[in-house]
Amino acid sequence: MATTTIDGRGSFCPGPLMELIAALKLAAVGDEIEVLSSDKGSANDIPAWINKVGHTHVGTTDKGGYWSILVKKAK
Repeated sequence: MATTTIDGRGSFCPGPLMELIAALKLAAVGDEIEVLSSDKGSANDIPAWINKVGHTHVGTTDKGGYWSILVKKAK
């Protein structure tokens, strides 16, 4: 279950990613952050960035019109 939810629907990339980066700075290791985004690019870009920087991509779910991207802070 997400500790924090970022509602980035209606915002275009890199907006949701920038909000995620800010939230990760405030989160504790082990916290889960859910990003809601209607921008198709976020469904690919956010998991790619998460893996690059060493956090955990828990999963991406198509919610019909937007995506729920769940991230676990790993460090």
